Amino acid sequence: MGIRSSLLAVLATVCLAGGLYAQTPNMKVAVISLQGALVGTKDGQKAAQELEAKFTPKRKDFDQRKAEIGSLQDQLRKGSNTMSQDKRAELERQIDEQTKRLNRDEQDAQDELNSEQQRLLQGLGQRLMAVVTKYAKDNSYTMVLDVSSPNTPVMYASSAIDITQDIISLYDKTSANGGPAATPHAPGAPGTTAPKPGGSAMATPPSGVR
Repeated sequence: MGIRSSLLAVLATVCLAGGLYAQTPNMKVAVISLQGALVGTKDGQKAAQELEAKFTPKRKDFDQRKAEIGSLQDQLRKGSNTMSQDKRAELERQIDEQTKRLNRDEQDAQDELNSEQQRLLQGLGQRLMAVVTKYAKDNSYTMVLDVSSPNTPVMYASSAIDITQDIISLYDKTSANGGPAATPHAPGAPGTTAPKPGGSAMATPPSGVR
């Protein structure tokens, strides 16, 4: 199970419902990687660490059990012509039972992981969208596009309109202070420098849960 990629996969479901979409003349547009913003915040990093700490031991246990099944399969393959029929049948039964138990346990762990992700990310995603909304309003943006979403067909966007780093900084300040933080100026405004995006502005689909 890839915890970091799993976090990224869930974000689109959590955050897109609050997207800022409007269309008026002389639009002021910004882009953001919501995926990058989420994993870049201190709360997002903490959530990833919590999931990693909880599910890494299970992943190691599954890997060990897979190795044991592989050893039994190797034993069956090498000795199938020399071992007795009863011994071969017993090995086949062991392999079948252990494989079925492993598959059930892996599915249970995946379901638990999905539930934990939803619990951790639901509130975090909503708080992040509140910061995006406030930032957009304070800086008079008409539209903010999530370039990390496969549903947003952004083929190109200048780094000068990428607000991802501003949102990360503003979210962390808000979270640390327990209340609204001062909104920074928009990228390219006097006295500021455009934040560097965490990656390409090409829209790419989130990684699947593994």
